[in-house]
Amino acid sequence: MQAIDIMTPKVVSVGPDAEVRDIAQLLLKHRISAVPVVDDEHRVVGIVSEGDLMRRVKDDSEHGHSWWLTLFSGGKDAGDYVKSHGRKAHEVMTPNPMTVEENTPLHTIARLLEKHHIKRVPVVREGRLVGIVSRANLLQGIANAVVASTQSPTDDRQIREAILNEVEHHTGVQTAGISVIVDGGVVAVWGLVESLEQKQAVTVAAENVPGVTRVENHLGMMPRGVGYI
Repeated sequence: MQAIDIMTPKVVSVGPDAEVRDIAQLLLKHRISAVPVVDDEHRVVGIVSEGDLMRRVKDDSEHGHSWWLTLFSGGKDAGDYVKSHGRKAHEVMTPNPMTVEENTPLHTIARLLEKHHIKRVPVVREGRLVGIVSRANLLQGIANAVVASTQSPTDDRQIREAILNEVEHHTGVQTAGISVIVDGGVVAVWGLVESLEQKQAVTVAAENVPGVTRVENHLGMMPRGVGYI
């Protein structure tokens, strides 16, 4: 398996001049913990994580909680703080992050994450962002690796792309919040959705794609606004 087989292809990204407040809202809305920063040519110039945002401010000792937690709970103090101390993505991001190509093997990605103590790595094609691989994606790929597949990697990749397209355009489920891995026609899905109906919709979408032999749906349910991944 390679990066292209496990990456999340619908990547939420921001430009260098994106406001910190907008980035925080994106993380919450999409239940993700980081966003790549890309230039006008969609080349990765940095990455902003929840940790980068938290490091920009100190805990509010008077109220006993941080601006991030206040923002998450919907309180106006966090919004006022971010508005009055706003920063741009290029000021808070980790610049020049590690990236991998689509054909990078999983074991190489695993060593990269371990060596540099990072949780995710953008995937690029000819220098442009096409996906992202997180630790969760990597573990899921390793867990579903088989000794010998009944189909070629190209077939599995075509099946995966068809499933992601069906889910993205017809089920109302955001593919940025789920991980789909296909190996030998066997589909495994992880992540979080908002309802049992969405979970079932993902299964149905996968089952209706030609070449799928079995669907293992490991999706959990978390209503909108409760948390993020």
